[in-house]
Amino acid sequence: MSSNRSTVTSGRAPNRLLVVWIIGFLIVGAAASYTFFNLVREIVRSWNTTALAAPASGITTTMTNPGTGQPSVVIDDWKGVERVNLLLLGIDERAQEIGPWRTDTMIVLSVDPASKSAVMLSIPRDLWVPIPGLDTEGKINTAHFLGDAMKYPGGGPALAMETVRYNLGIPIQYYVRLNFGGFEKLIDLIGGIEICVPETIDDPEYPDSGYGYEPLHIDAGCQHMDGRLALKYARTRHSGLGDFDRAKRQQQVILAVRDKVVKGDMLPTLVGKAGPLLDTLKDSIQTNLSLDQAIQLAKLATQIDPQNIKQALIDETMVLRYMAPTDPPQDVLVPIRDKIRELRDRLFSYAPVVNSRGTPETALANVRIRVENGTQTNGLAAQTAAWLKSSGFNVVEFASADRFDYQRSSIINYSNQAQTAMQLAQTLDLPITTVVTTTVGGLGYDIKVILGNDYQPQ
Repeated sequence: MSSNRSTVTSGRAPNRLLVVWIIGFLIVGAAASYTFFNLVREIVRSWNTTALAAPASGITTTMTNPGTGQPSVVIDDWKGVERVNLLLLGIDERAQEIGPWRTDTMIVLSVDPASKSAVMLSIPRDLWVPIPGLDTEGKINTAHFLGDAMKYPGGGPALAMETVRYNLGIPIQYYVRLNFGGFEKLIDLIGGIEICVPETIDDPEYPDSGYGYEPLHIDAGCQHMDGRLALKYARTRHSGLGDFDRAKRQQQVILAVRDKVVKGDMLPTLVGKAGPLLDTLKDSIQTNLSLDQAIQLAKLATQIDPQNIKQALIDETMVLRYMAPTDPPQDVLVPIRDKIRELRDRLFSYAPVVNSRGTPETALANVRIRVENGTQTNGLAAQTAAWLKSSGFNVVEFASADRFDYQRSSIINYSNQAQTAMQLAQTLDLPITTVVTTTVGGLGYDIKVILGNDYQPQ
């Protein structure tokens, strides 16, 4: 896990690890209470700021509090107004392996600063999708493996983020990657959690730490679980709906941890256990969140009403089971993209903003769009550009694409214009999964539309 060490071993690493752990549970289930925010502030007050080369830009240190001898700290607000999406990755690391690893768990955690709402979306690991940049298809849980194995820029987490963006149309800015051993120990540090098991679980083939089996039995009903049992409960697939049931249990465990910490006012106690906590997490977590970003996201998360937190998963109604003709054959889940698009739109509210005529508002005029024809249909780019202009979009140029055999259309978002990109997809009657986000290219425009053979002219 050398990559993990290199990510977190810095002067700010202890602070960063604590905050990143807090973020994971705040985003998915934070109580909107000023009391809880004060607890987060107490953590910041407890940090030894003199150990840092300079105060973090997101923290303003003022005069010392005479009652505690600690500096008073004010946490800046999250500066952005766009939706913030974080990908939680759980890797199937085994003690005797050195990697790379597949992702046993993939959950999108999302916060909308404007509406003060949050989303938790579980993605099944067997979803069969194109892996962008590699000209191949595979289970979505292999993206992380391939990213590390093939030295993709940014490694496994970067390719996993790009794969989610490419296939689901969800732009991902941040990630947190952890292994299950660290999560198990973390639950033990807080004294276990309370879980209400809806039905008895009997799994004679639950995997052990090697490549054998460790039979698992959990009775139905509410019960206390230590870290080891909670991990098994979250990982077992032996139930009627397999991975889909497991995704629900994983979300249940995350919320149970949040409840234990928040309701028990345990954060100050956890700060006192910083030593064992850091020993637990130092080889178990990797993230691209900075300290400042983590602190500000924590504050933002505490401002979300629990009723504004949506939980969902890509379930059995949104996929088709298929035996992929690989060597050996693989039992996979083929996405029903229209149904997944509907779920995504409902969760992330990517509905177009329209005026009284039913066309997009003129605010879109600030987003520059280029349209390219990737088919052999003459005049398609010009025709589509005219249609988009009449609908209120700012098309600054149109031209032929680099080739004319594109089978699928693409909407490439270069400038973090996610809302407009989604509106383009809907206006052109293209699936949301057409949208791809990248920071490379796009000179002179913010979004490029490449029309493929799947596009039906308006």
